[in-house]
Amino acid sequence: MSVELAGIGAVLFDMDGTLVDSDAAVERAWERWAAEYAVDPAAALAIAHGSPADRTIRRLLPDLDDHAVATAAARQLALQYDDLSDVVATPGTHDLLDTLARLGLPWAVVTSADDRLAQARLGAAGIVAPVLVTVDDVRVGKPDPEGYLRAAALLGVPVARCLVVEDAEVGLRAGRAAGALTAALKGLDGDLRLHDLAQLAGQVESALAEP
Repeated sequence: MSVELAGIGAVLFDMDGTLVDSDAAVERAWERWAAEYAVDPAAALAIAHGSPADRTIRRLLPDLDDHAVATAAARQLALQYDDLSDVVATPGTHDLLDTLARLGLPWAVVTSADDRLAQARLGAAGIVAPVLVTVDDVRVGKPDPEGYLRAAALLGVPVARCLVVEDAEVGLRAGRAAGALTAALKGLDGDLRLHDLAQLAGQVESALAEP
């Protein structure tokens, strides 16, 4: 584990479900949206986590034209903007970010949320991202690697030396496609498998701290 992390030059985080526990808010918004659009909420929730809203909507309602998809995606996001009552940092997040700061390891957030929602949720969780790449900054969202490639470029670190931390398969696919190492939460398969971010903090510390 430490051998794999010894060459890491930056960490690229997903936001929802990884740095920020917003699962309940995400699910409430999709359930309300599904009711408005006569979509099975279980079908929406099965594919919504980690994906841009427009991509999810195209899969759920393939007959919509581009304008209708944009309208539906805007409505879905609107349902999330002010729903921050139980949005908090995930376990171990602040320990890990403190560790990265102490070691001088740069990091970024790459999210399928738009800028307004990302800033709101990160703020609610007490996180200030030094680099933030949202769906507003890319042409194609996850599982396309564009967001992770952009974040690595902004940090000035080759993507092959970046660790992508994700809690959704769609995001892990994006990280792999970018050429980064991956760390997976929630029982998913990555180059590393994590119980929580406190575990990663300990692994990074042991791999990169001065002897």
